[in-house]
Amino acid sequence: MADSWEWARRVLRGARLDPELLAGVRTLSGGTYNTVEELLLADGTRYVLKVPPASTVPGMRYERGLLTAEAEFYRAAAAAEVVAPRVVAVGEDDAVPHLLMTACPGEPWDGTVAEDERAPLRRELGRQVARLHTVTGPGFGYPSGALGPLAPDWRTAFAAMIDAVLDDALDYGARLPRSVDQVAGALRAGYPALDEVTAPVLVHFDLWDGNILLDRPPGRAPRIGGLIDGERMFWGDPLADFVSLALLGDIRKDEAFLAGYREAGGRAEFDVPARVRLALYRAYLYLIMLTETVPRAVDQDHERWVQAVVAPELVVALEEIEQLALS
Repeated sequence: MADSWEWARRVLRGARLDPELLAGVRTLSGGTYNTVEELLLADGTRYVLKVPPASTVPGMRYERGLLTAEAEFYRAAAAAEVVAPRVVAVGEDDAVPHLLMTACPGEPWDGTVAEDERAPLRRELGRQVARLHTVTGPGFGYPSGALGPLAPDWRTAFAAMIDAVLDDALDYGARLPRSVDQVAGALRAGYPALDEVTAPVLVHFDLWDGNILLDRPPGRAPRIGGLIDGERMFWGDPLADFVSLALLGDIRKDEAFLAGYREAGGRAEFDVPARVRLALYRAYLYLIMLTETVPRAVDQDHERWVQAVVAPELVVALEEIEQLALS
């Protein structure tokens, strides 16, 4: 505890905040990669401090420099007036890089959401995501530079993302439902549809329920408190965000979300090229979920779940790409 407190005080001092105001340090659960702590100050202000694992910890290629991407996401979200943490300080110290940000109100979306609350919340979420998608970047790909510089077109950037995750799968000996060559071949069949994407849009790509905070003010209806954990963001196709927003499901069935998204100016059309792209992005996410089990050394229950649930969905996505590419 003493070390944690001393480190927190050092971070506050570096951010030009009074370290003497530190009143509490609490480790936050739910993260799967970084160490995350809440810093409570005596005046009631809350901050979140995120520290990545040591460089010696195994990871995937795209995970290098995640804090750089997360800071970029929050700055862009602020410009779009999206509810999300605000960057306070970024520590570039090679010894202990870190990100200090404001804390958003609320707790992760979970099973306590009542049926009559769900539709208004999903509609509000749609409006927030549409605002997110008004932000464009300087090129396509990961801003961290983990996979190289930003690309001038989306097909080049996404192909590099796929190549990286397949290289990780080979390096780690990940258990995939098809061979790496078969997966690569099926994905390539859908690449022409990527050429329809001409603007590099801000994509969170990890907007599952756990990264959506719900604020419940006393006596008022719940509302979206914040979109958090933007570390896996990239500049690309806004359609890619629909994958985690309907994790292992179909966003087209989420009428409330789509209504809010369209109300706020978002474009959500599901013609054949869009369906191909959605299948490509589903496949990319499922490849990550299958491959990361190795460097993260997940327990047997999680490994069984991934193989029983995620692996078949990868096959479905690949088959959909192949079928749609012929039409």
